[in-house]
Amino acid sequence: MPRIIIQNLENFTIDSENTDRKVIELIHENGIDWMHACGKKGRCTTCKMIILEGQENLSPETDRELFYRNQNRLKPDERLCCQANLLKNTLTIKVAEINKFPHLKYSD
Repeated sequence: MPRIIIQNLENFTIDSENTDRKVIELIHENGIDWMHACGKKGRCTTCKMIILEGQENLSPETDRELFYRNQNRLKPDERLCCQANLLKNTLTIKVAEINKFPHLKYSD
């Protein structure tokens, strides 16, 4: 069963049997606010996630992610939540410092 662990939200865990959903959709469906200034269209990088473990469990990078990576707006350990699907196993991520919301309590 695919699992997402958000480390700096006190290891909040999301389990889902659905692999045809974007990571950001799974996060939002489980009541967690996650920034997405462009409305989940891959037009910005505000929904980026920092991947701590499990990058190999994600769908291949999209053209939008490659575009931002080529502009050095995504580091090797970052992906866009609005573009990536979790296909299997576990993904451990954290919210980037620049994308943290002031109304949420982060654990690091």
